[in-house]
Formats: sequence, C-alpha cells, structure tokens
Amino acid sequence: MNSPRTTLYRDKQNAKLMGVCSGIADYTGVNVFWVRLGVLGLTFMSGGSTIPFYFIAGLLLNKKPAHLYVDHEEQTYWQRVRQNPKRTAREIRARMKDVDRRLAEVETFYVSSNPRLTAEIERLR
Repeated sequence: MNSPRTTLYRDKQNAKLMGVCSGIADYTGVNVFWVRLGVLGLTFMSGGSTIPFYFIAGLLLNKKPAHLYVDHEEQTYWQRVRQNPKRTAREIRARMKDVDRRLAEVETFYVSSNPRLTAEIERLR
C-alpha cells in the first residue's frame, strides 16, 4: 500500500482546469509550467487524443489531502524520494554520519582532560 505522500493526486490548489498537470508536477518535482507545456505539445502532436485521457485522469485521481499542503520542505523531500530512493538514502546516511562525527567531537572535547575546562569548573564551585 502506498503512503499518502508517494501517491499521485490532483492538486486542486494550484490547478488551472482539473489539477491533473499540477498533480503530476507535484508528484515528479518538475515545474508545473513544463508539465502543462508538455501536455499542450502532446495534445497538438497527437491531434487532440490526449484530451480524453486528461479528463479520465481528472475523474480517477483523488484530490490531494489538505494536510499534504503544509510543509514545503517535506514535500520536496518526498519528491526526491519518488525520483531516486537510493540517492535519498545515501544523502540521509551521509547526514547521519556527519552528525555522528560532530557528536563524537563534542564528546571527545568534554570527556578528555581539558585543564582549562577543569579550572573553570573548579572556579565556579
């Protein structure tokens, strides 16, 4: 079962007609202008046969839930997950390694013998 964040929805808040193009843009992370331009070009190249598919998609796709409009940073994260999950996992792993390294440095600073820190603590007592 798909997570609500990884499902294709109609994006009615940013819609021009039914929200299909803005939903595809939201799902893929591509600018909605380019998606609309692509659909328009495909419509002209196919002689208008994409128009019924657009309306069928508009009827079949669910409306995007309101709680998914809240956090833009989280939205871009889920777009990146849909585009390339392995790359996203590598980036998260690299961030966690960096956090772990910085925590180790902090721990080393406070645990190791630091005469200046010891003198400061004694002076405060």
